[in-house]
Amino acid sequence: MAGERNDPYRKFRFRVEVEGIEQAGFSEVSGFDASIDVVEYREGTDVITPRKLPGLAKYGNISLKWGATDSMDLYDWIQECIEGTVSRKTVTIIAINEEGDDVATWQVIEAWPAKYTAPDFNATASEVAIELLELAHEGMTRTQ
Repeated sequence: MAGERNDPYRKFRFRVEVEGIEQAGFSEVSGFDASIDVVEYREGTDVITPRKLPGLAKYGNISLKWGATDSMDLYDWIQECIEGTVSRKTVTIIAINEEGDDVATWQVIEAWPAKYTAPDFNATASEVAIELLELAHEGMTRTQ
């Protein structure tokens, strides 16, 4: 008797919600990861191998990429930060299954824009113009 098949989620079906910002869609989200520093410690009476202790938790910056349109909401967000008003927001990354249902959710806490990259242009290219926003943050949780 075979069990019910449980396929992994596809990486090309997702949406991103940025608190208070309306953005149509993103072509790529990358870099959301967490790690814990390893602190090595050794006492004079220890044998050869040092002890390993947990250190600080660290979170990688998240990169959001989207096709350039007339929307300036995300650009305005980093511009406010450059001018001295750092507005931290909750960012939610949601995986969507084939039926269009939300199936996995990650919340990024206290995010703020750390880097913006405007599209590059080339008269012989046929690609879409892509904007990039890199977000620094203070933590993430998987809520679903």
